[in-house]
Amino acid sequence: MSVEFTDVTKRFGDHTVLDHLDFTVKAGSHVTLIGPSGSGKTTILRMLMTLTKPDSGTITVDGDQLFPAPEKQVREVRKKIGMVFQQFNLFPNMSVLRNLTEAPVTVLGLSKDEAEERARELLEMVGLTDKADAKPSRLSGGQQQRVAIARALAMRPQFLLLDEVTSALDPELVAGALDVLRDIARGTDITMLCVTHEMNFARDISDQVLMFDAGRIVESGPPEKIFNDPEEERTREFLSAVL
Repeated sequence: MSVEFTDVTKRFGDHTVLDHLDFTVKAGSHVTLIGPSGSGKTTILRMLMTLTKPDSGTITVDGDQLFPAPEKQVREVRKKIGMVFQQFNLFPNMSVLRNLTEAPVTVLGLSKDEAEERARELLEMVGLTDKADAKPSRLSGGQQQRVAIARALAMRPQFLLLDEVTSALDPELVAGALDVLRDIARGTDITMLCVTHEMNFARDISDQVLMFDAGRIVESGPPEKIFNDPEEERTREFLSAVL
């Protein structure tokens, strides 16, 4: 599933967050956005989730326009996209299993049995089969994030958005969540667009890394080029600060 941004601009008041942005994510590829906080990376993900609209430009998903487009078309495109947020956003009053089955039943129209079977497979994949009946408040942060990853996958997305998925975790819990995402990257054909400050993770899973600053792409290339031999001074400055 491919995504294309063409001449996309977004402002909040006087602040231009995305400045005539052009970029493409090819179907099946894993693209990571790096750069300083406030450079517009999360806004891109929010646009693909239809939580934020661009002021101008077009966004196309698999040849279908996401913006501008009729509401019905937007809803159909949105069904193909899953997102894992910084904050886990689990439903606190529902069990882990119900968190995974609620949307597949109500949005995709799966039967309860089918949704539960899929949910249990995903809980096994993220190492949480014994937590199906637990409420999110009974889980550690790392476990909650793995449930959030499983919940996104329960919708059978063709495109997965990851927004700083380890930023709310204690350092010792980061590795477990990233291992799950590495398995997804290597074991599925899901297209992935990832915003992260975990540079080793970006190096591991990415086909392409985009360096962002002030709403523009400063530099893009394969991870070995960006991390080992960046061409732009701004990229070198950023990497020397975070590595």
